Amino acid sequence: MRQTWRWFGPRDLVTIDALLQAGAAGVVSALHHVPTGAIWTREQIETRQAQIAMTGAGRRSGLSWEVVESLPVSEDIKRQSGAWRDHLSAWKQSLFNLKAAGIETVCYNFMPVLDWTRTELAHPLSNGATCMRFDLTVFAAFDIHILGRAGASHSYRPDTVQAARAVFDRLDDAQKRQITRNIVCGLPGAAESFSLQDLRDQLAAYAAIDEDRLRGNLVDFLSEVAPVAESLGMRLCCHPDDPPVPLLGLPRIMSTEADYVRILRAVDVMANGVTLCSGSLGARPDNDLAGMMRRLGDRVHFLHLRNVTRESPDPQCSFYEAAHLEGDTDMVALIDAALNEEKRRLAQGRRDVSIPFRPDHGQDILDDLGRKAQPGYPSIGRLKGLAELRGVIAALSHPAARRG
Repeated sequence: MRQTWRWFGPRDLVTIDALLQAGAAGVVSALHHVPTGAIWTREQIETRQAQIAMTGAGRRSGLSWEVVESLPVSEDIKRQSGAWRDHLSAWKQSLFNLKAAGIETVCYNFMPVLDWTRTELAHPLSNGATCMRFDLTVFAAFDIHILGRAGASHSYRPDTVQAARAVFDRLDDAQKRQITRNIVCGLPGAAESFSLQDLRDQLAAYAAIDEDRLRGNLVDFLSEVAPVAESLGMRLCCHPDDPPVPLLGLPRIMSTEADYVRILRAVDVMANGVTLCSGSLGARPDNDLAGMMRRLGDRVHFLHLRNVTRESPDPQCSFYEAAHLEGDTDMVALIDAALNEEKRRLAQGRRDVSIPFRPDHGQDILDDLGRKAQPGYPSIGRLKGLAELRGVIAALSHPAARRG
């Protein structure tokens, strides 16, 4: 398993030097400054590669850009509206440019409007650490009473609606603004400027799009881009919905194993694959992560390894980001399934034997608490997670483990 680390570019408060010290072997990055729908040019790609290749002291890092996360899919493509055909052409050209630069794995998502959703970005834990948390009741209070979405109360159980009213009644104006800021952090590139009215307008643009239509649009998109990736020897991997349940009345189509099976069968080429995110998918109790790795393994091109603790047994539930070997996902079983998939690939003579993974998210611990890095991406919390995951991999790969 290939140990990688997500880096957000020169403005990331976690430096290339820190990646090296954490023991990462490769880098996951993206051109976040390029507008969605525009072509990623060779020059822009090579600039990012050069940034990754150097330490702060100007020495060669030995690291390279190995996985793209994410090459964004525009809302126009998801809705098949506006300039979607131009954006589709730009996406294809970006694939050509990435391949020319030697980058072959591209993670993307097809979530409408929101890339991820949390109600708290620094939820306090009993040991003094903080983590991200999704509180269903608080989110319902936002949806029903702050955003004021029409019919929002019908999206929740009656007891949740009642509890949301009580939560809203206790909030002062500053708390309402903070909850809103936390939620819009999951809007790509919009956290500083997105207003409630902007969000209402985005939701209105999806009013006529249900799950079947959105799924059809994803199949249409993949029917165009996956053959291009296949011809180039590249791998595309779709990230699941986060969290994997309907939100704000928007359709969700990549939340379960059945969702993935439908898309993989609809566009049945090896380039059309999976980003198996154990945190996103693990927020539903009916998702069997180790089983998904076993059954979908030949199309898993990228792994996000993180853990969550669910606060109820319902698919629509509150949860928080747990330490990597804690929470409700059996991380050891998942890694064991991934290692077994790599053995199968080796026996088959595949080029992509080593599956890239990264320690996804992490709790803010020690110096992280004052660093204020990208939400969910602390330095020391991820280092701890990577070390724990590396230990599991080493133990499961040891000859003594194979002897049983």
